[in-house]
Amino acid sequence: MEGLADRVRTLVRERRIDPRVDVEAVRRAATDAVAEYERRSLTGAVPILDEPDRTVGRLVADLVGFGPLQRFLDDPEVEEIWVNEPDRVFVARGGRHELTSLVLTADQVRELVERMLSTSGRRLDLSQPFVDAMLPGGHRLHVVLDGITRGFTAVNIRKFVARATTVDDLVGLGSLDASAARFLTACVRAGLNILVSGGTQAGKTTLLNCLTAAIPGTERLISVEEVFELKTAHPDWVAMQTRQAGLEGTGEITLRMLVKEALRMRPNRILVGEVRAEEALDLLLALNSGLPGMASIHANSARQALVKMCTLPLLAGENVSAGFVVPTVAASVDLVVHTAVDAQGRRAVREIVAITGRSENGIVECEPVFVRRGDVLERGPGAPHRSEAFLAAGIDPGALWAR
Repeated sequence: MEGLADRVRTLVRERRIDPRVDVEAVRRAATDAVAEYERRSLTGAVPILDEPDRTVGRLVADLVGFGPLQRFLDDPEVEEIWVNEPDRVFVARGGRHELTSLVLTADQVRELVERMLSTSGRRLDLSQPFVDAMLPGGHRLHVVLDGITRGFTAVNIRKFVARATTVDDLVGLGSLDASAARFLTACVRAGLNILVSGGTQAGKTTLLNCLTAAIPGTERLISVEEVFELKTAHPDWVAMQTRQAGLEGTGEITLRMLVKEALRMRPNRILVGEVRAEEALDLLLALNSGLPGMASIHANSARQALVKMCTLPLLAGENVSAGFVVPTVAASVDLVVHTAVDAQGRRAVREIVAITGRSENGIVECEPVFVRRGDVLERGPGAPHRSEAFLAAGIDPGALWAR
């Protein structure tokens, strides 16, 4: 196999093929190399290939894809891939983890990481030992260099498996009930400020994308995130991502800077891929000024998401107090949609809570609008307090939350 790979690389050089843009030309070179090998095998000079077509696929993956990992990237059932050690490669299918039979070498892992980062514009070295990047297929790459991890470089590839693009798709998948889907669609159209909360791999990004699909096409959408993950077909949309510092230690673009920049771009909506730190303050100030927006946040429940949203802005500086932040969250956030993954790996919206607009003793008051009991999202007593937003959008709020 190694000799075949060298022969394909020679053909690629001789034919002046750019593997990054002309995959079919690489496939033709691999096919020619395998055909040449098979002719030699008839004379007994080299062993016979058992599966020539599969060999062609592996050769192409080595040159234009990501080698041994490419088959997992091509598998639509695989949601995530991670390498703990060269001989311990895991994948996730249906929310469950499994150890694969794939065994790599340390050199292969190093080469794969270099190839993955070559198109991202991001770097990994002793001064920057971990990196987030986006692969050409839209998958998110996270790498931690040996020295920070024990023994070997740790690699994680989170695939964006888009099974849903609208809230109706979520209903079809069983993640959302039809009545809750109608309610959320109306809330987005009315311009309510929505937090999507959940744990890792709970489907926050997918849910945020589905909600974004309900934004009227006449509005201008600006999104900011650490690494491009959000996807939407919105006609008036500008997406921005952060940038790490260069070798000189300058040029870093933080999420907080992007939130501020987005406000200068005449947005009708602002979308933050994930709120993690002090950028929460700038998002709150934007929402409190009347600019509708949505964001995702890591939390174990909708109420914990509100607690976290009241805590993160305090990281912005000592002059920011809870006495300012808590009532601002109560006045700015209208709805929290919490999603989670169960023991069987099924992702579903667990609860939708409405913020009343009030706070007491440092706690934001909220009421359940929908709560999941078993396989059903049952209607709760709560309702969004900004009924005027629905009326302005031509929506009858009474019909939405009538029990």
